[in-house]
Amino acid sequence: MISSKIGHRLDPVVLSLYRSILGQRTISPNVISCTGTVFGFLAAALIFMGSPAAGAACLIAAGFFDILDGAIARGAGRATRFGGFFDSVLDRYTDMAVMGAILFVYVRQESVGYAVAAFIAVIGTALIPYARARAEAAGLSGKTGLLERPERLILLIIGLFIPFLLNYIIIILAVLTHVTVIQRIVHVWRQTGKTA
Repeated sequence: MISSKIGHRLDPVVLSLYRSILGQRTISPNVISCTGTVFGFLAAALIFMGSPAAGAACLIAAGFFDILDGAIARGAGRATRFGGFFDSVLDRYTDMAVMGAILFVYVRQESVGYAVAAFIAVIGTALIPYARARAEAAGLSGKTGLLERPERLILLIIGLFIPFLLNYIIIILAVLTHVTVIQRIVHVWRQTGKTA
């Protein structure tokens, strides 16, 4: 929802911030994607070690680099199909690492109910981009639904900064990620007009 409404409108702001720090030097968008993933794994490690607020800060940094790589690629005319593919794969590593860390924290705390909810949320988080990829591989549109990646990250960051909210947010993710998958299935079904 957020990405569909904002699109690339943040590019000028992000590029301005980037240039105020590094001037006109252009770093490879793929290097920036990798940097974001490093912050994503660092966020997961901090969450696992019991520092959720620090993990949230690293997740914000990962999100910034995820916006920055595309903005630089488009601004410098260096956007490629491989770059988009590579960035998407790295995003999945970040998503799974962070959700996995939260799941392991619940397991360590013996919070069985929340661990199950986190596991369900992990499955939904993985299926959302998979549903889109399969739709696009079939030549159809699959980018729709209530809880795309920006919404998921925002919810997780809020929950990590305010730990007592995290339990509720994990339940929300467990439900709404699968609602989003269903929305994408219905969207593809409507485009094909077929049930099988």
